[in-house]
Amino acid sequence: MRDEPTYHLPAGSTAHGPYALDVGPEQAGWERSSLRVVELEPGGVHTLVTGESEWIVLPLTGSCTVHISDEIFELLGRKSVFSGVSDFAYVPRDAHAQIASGAGGRFALAGAKCERRLPARYGPAPEVRVELRGAGTCSRQVNNFAAADAFDCDRLIAVEVLTPGGNWSSYPPHKHDEDRPGEESVLEEIYYFEVEDDGIGYHRVSPSRPGGTDVLAEVRSGDTVLIPDGWHGPSVAQPGRTLYYLNVMAGPGEKREWLIRDHPDHTWIRDTWPSQPVDPRLPLHGPQDPGPLHGPENLGPLHGPQDPGPLHGPENLGPLHGPQDPGPLHGPENLGPLHGPQDPGPLHGPENPGPLHGPENPGPLHGPENPGPLHGPENPGPLHGPEDPA
Repeated sequence: MRDEPTYHLPAGSTAHGPYALDVGPEQAGWERSSLRVVELEPGGVHTLVTGESEWIVLPLTGSCTVHISDEIFELLGRKSVFSGVSDFAYVPRDAHAQIASGAGGRFALAGAKCERRLPARYGPAPEVRVELRGAGTCSRQVNNFAAADAFDCDRLIAVEVLTPGGNWSSYPPHKHDEDRPGEESVLEEIYYFEVEDDGIGYHRVSPSRPGGTDVLAEVRSGDTVLIPDGWHGPSVAQPGRTLYYLNVMAGPGEKREWLIRDHPDHTWIRDTWPSQPVDPRLPLHGPQDPGPLHGPENLGPLHGPQDPGPLHGPENLGPLHGPQDPGPLHGPENLGPLHGPQDPGPLHGPENPGPLHGPENPGPLHGPENPGPLHGPENPGPLHGPEDPA
């Protein structure tokens, strides 16, 4: 247990042995949640002894092999946290895992003390549910690789959030520090930050009780914020620099669930989202990952159970524009549908990969560089709900 509460941990301040970051119950002063970041040189190997905790090995940069007993999982990883979704490996408690990387890389180890010993498993990147939350300047992307309803763990909950430059995420501020059945669950939470191109971000935690956690931190790549209690949010991205954070949570409840309450002074923001488009910069994909097909085989985001988004491929190079304007197929015989008398839209072709999007439809351009679906009145994209402010 720390002598004095230190909730903002700058990069390197918890480095220990092979870990660039090492935060667990002893350092944080709580019971369950842990996060480590191990950096491996080319050909490097690290042995993880899980003890009483379950762990997920998540590549931040690079690829690796995870060897657990008689199972071997090859993680393809990614160039960076800004370039796409990664695959991952689940490592159970009471196990030894060997993590090896031929080319080197940085790997997050998200952990939680638990009771059950579940089987080791591989989490394919195409099965990660990618969600667009919020709207306007509150738009963000959530990679739900180990959300409570997405991947089976005993205690551990973990997701990634990407916030385009200038936007706010973790907004409205919310909390999960009281046991209110069906309304709020108790969860210890770790925020691990990376900021594009050495930028900065800001993160706020305000007290939910007298003497509670109170943080206003300027965060940079490698920084961590601990949240044992309190209203957390917003997380603010510097204009022109995407903000990434990894959330790691665990709690004592009988059910593994993420139930949160919005701050009553800020919940009004949700009422403004239906009238605003999603930020056209979302979903975020790097030049090496322009966005594959939408479906179980694909990293692309789901826009909701009723609308997973059309397929992008040689048979259908452009999505439908809505029930009132389905638009013809894009191909040599038909270079693109008209968007209206005021804006017929340019031709679709190698010189111009997508139609113009106006105030009524600010969705991203469609083409080899960004085939994601349109976000507009007929297809708002992100999931919205009182339980999803992160």
